[in-house]
Amino acid sequence: MTSPGPRVIVASHNPVKLAAVRGGFERMFPERNFVFEAIHASSGVADQPLSTAETLLGARNRAEGARRAMADADFWVGVEGGIEDSPEGMCAFAWVVVLSRERRGKGRTATFFLPDRIAELVRGGKELGEADDIVFGHTNSKQKNGAIGLLTHDVIDRTGLYEAGVVVALIPFQNPDLFAAELANP
Repeated sequence: MTSPGPRVIVASHNPVKLAAVRGGFERMFPERNFVFEAIHASSGVADQPLSTAETLLGARNRAEGARRAMADADFWVGVEGGIEDSPEGMCAFAWVVVLSRERRGKGRTATFFLPDRIAELVRGGKELGEADDIVFGHTNSKQKNGAIGLLTHDVIDRTGLYEAGVVVALIPFQNPDLFAAELANP
């Protein structure tokens, strides 16, 4: 009987984030059999992070919270979606932080701009998912295809967007000889 593979703790019960982490790990390490578990870990930031710095902090906090809660695992992953307003418009993206006992990895997803109608609702205090639901007439899109799926007609959905962020966050784990081991906080 084979023993279960390395345990990956995903700091969210959101099915999109869990699927993205699973997909990213399986794409980067297809020969390994990971065990994935979802737990709640607070981001410690606003429900709708409003900058790249706040979004990255949310992902870090989630990964660290997962590590504190499930210290016997092999990997801990925090995923945080955010927005940032600029003179060019409001854009959306996510940060992913992956921790192990020896190292850490960080990755950011692709960035895309939001339509003015959605941006105005977010500026008015709505979370991006809620604004998407209002504009598109959907329910709970943030646990489904997300803004990116709605805007691309599912050419890429939220899972795919986040999965790419997981893949790039795993680069130090795929290339440990090129990245120094880091025991410090992310």
